[in-house]
Amino acid sequence: METLYLLIETEVGKLEDVQRRLRSEPNVVEVEAVTGPFDLILKIQAPHINEALDVVVNRIRRVPGIKGTETLVTMSGP
Repeated sequence: METLYLLIETEVGKLEDVQRRLRSEPNVVEVEAVTGPFDLILKIQAPHINEALDVVVNRIRRVPGIKGTETLVTMSGP
C-alpha cells in the first residue's frame, strides 16, 4: 500500500466546504484542518503510487475552493 500526504491551501471562506467534499473522495483516509501556510492535510492510500497520484491530479486538485497543493510521498526503508 502506498501512502501520500497532501497539503492543501484553500480559498478564503471555503475550508469547511473543501473539507467536507474531500472526506467523501475514494482513497482519502484522513482529512485534518491544520495551522500554518496550509489549511488541510490529507492522508491518501492506494495499492500503487500511480493510482495515488492520479487521485491527487485528477480528483482532488479539481475540487472547487482549492487554491494550491503540495504532495508528500512517503518512503519505506530497506
